[in-house]
Amino acid sequence: MPTDSGPASGPKFVFVTGGVMSGLGKGITAASTGRLLENAGFDVTAVKIDPYLNVDAGTMNPYQHGEVYVLKDGGEVDLDLGNYERFLDADMTFDQNITTGKLYKNVIEKERAGDYLGKTVQIIPHITDDIKRRIRAAAAGHDVCLIEVGGTVGDIEGGPYYEAIRQFAHEERDEDVLLTHVTLVPYSKNGEQKTKPTQHSVKELRSIGLQPDVLVGRCEDELDADTKEKIALFCDVPTDAVFSNPDVEDIYHVPLVVEEEGLDEYVMDRLGLAADARPKAERASQWRDIVTREQSGTVTVALVGKYALEDAYLSIHEALKHAGLEHSTDVEVLWVDAEEMANTHEQRLREADGIVVPGGFGTRGTTEKIAAARYARENDVPFLGLCLGFQMAVIEYARNVCGLDDAHSTEMEAETPHPVIGLLPEQYDVEDLGGTMRLGAHETDIQDGTLAADLYGKHCTERHRHRYEVNPEYIEELESAGLQFSGRANNRMEILELPDHPFFFGTQFHPEFRSRPQRASPPFVGFLDAAIDERERPVSEVEA
Repeated sequence: MPTDSGPASGPKFVFVTGGVMSGLGKGITAASTGRLLENAGFDVTAVKIDPYLNVDAGTMNPYQHGEVYVLKDGGEVDLDLGNYERFLDADMTFDQNITTGKLYKNVIEKERAGDYLGKTVQIIPHITDDIKRRIRAAAAGHDVCLIEVGGTVGDIEGGPYYEAIRQFAHEERDEDVLLTHVTLVPYSKNGEQKTKPTQHSVKELRSIGLQPDVLVGRCEDELDADTKEKIALFCDVPTDAVFSNPDVEDIYHVPLVVEEEGLDEYVMDRLGLAADARPKAERASQWRDIVTREQSGTVTVALVGKYALEDAYLSIHEALKHAGLEHSTDVEVLWVDAEEMANTHEQRLREADGIVVPGGFGTRGTTEKIAAARYARENDVPFLGLCLGFQMAVIEYARNVCGLDDAHSTEMEAETPHPVIGLLPEQYDVEDLGGTMRLGAHETDIQDGTLAADLYGKHCTERHRHRYEVNPEYIEELESAGLQFSGRANNRMEILELPDHPFFFGTQFHPEFRSRPQRASPPFVGFLDAAIDERERPVSEVEA
């Protein structure tokens, strides 16, 4: 029954939880549902709940959670937010990421300020109320809000969130709240799809007062009809509320798969949205047209980094894929371990049609990243340097073209005789290390008649995550030697290029964070265009 705290009409809420094990793809399931609802004409947003005690993901090791994704307002968040932005083609904010650290910090600060008037501050109601408040605030003004709860049902960290969902469902109208539970349906040795893990997961969910409305089974293949019947019987849901989400070659095909299963139609019917949805024949088809476009040829790209984990560079992989979709070309990424490049991976640079040097922090692998920039520059191989990769290209040019021996960044070498990369004067007096970070969306002015202008126009607004900058004292010397800083933001160098090179381009910002399947990032499109030309260059020219 609705109460005074629940609106008579307003946003619909789709909660997505996971069972059996983490990493099943509940975020992609949720994002795919949102994509289909947008195709049907609805305004969809999302909230990602991360039950860890960190306030944000900014200090997390990529080996644990993958890349740190940066939002337009500078929020440092889990990579799942990137998937929501890409699938929904939306710019999200830090308010759409709820962490346990953020919740406790807010509630404790209020307690210290006396906001609770002497009351005992507890998980219920103070933490659960803050969870519900944040969800409602994020959903305001939208037709549907997807809320993904990170982790797995039964995790001790998730307890307050599941209780908040239980309360939320009690406070809102039945037709305004839908609970989707994503579970694993493994195969036994004899090839039978096993439902017991799903049954136990739903039992755990029901023990805390939550009954799923929709069950999505993650399996290598589509769920058999008998498997769906068994799950429905023992989990107390209608058979037509059990859906398959089988493995696919590309995550962008998941919306097409679950659409064929009828997940979107069931969700809209259950939430009372079906009457307002666009007829099937009139629904937006751009997504399907793009992700099913026939590919012709393959381009190989060497990605020179220090984390041997694809998720650590997820947005770069996706941005390359988006550029490939625009060029109707498959992109094969060759991983180059920067620390092993000289011994075992140097051959991969020679095999590649283009080289990408990504961002990062710390000294590890920087020598090899500098060497990769030099190889690309001297051999006319298309090069894209991102953030730290941009800085490594500046250092390489200073050393090997300008003759500034031992030029470096003060991040890696505090006593370098030529600090071509360092902190700007206005950063010197900032005591809090985080305060020196440049985060979020900032505008760059672009010089006419440059490659950057061809790609972007007069201006661009891209997201940043870095601390160190090109030292203004060396700009004149670098440019006199042929390096061109074609994009600037006051005294900050944002884009570099080499005019006489097929494609040598670096950005202090992270253009990969704004790339979308429907709207590929300009630097990645330009880079791939040059890489295609490199692929088609005669072998004799390459060897020469």
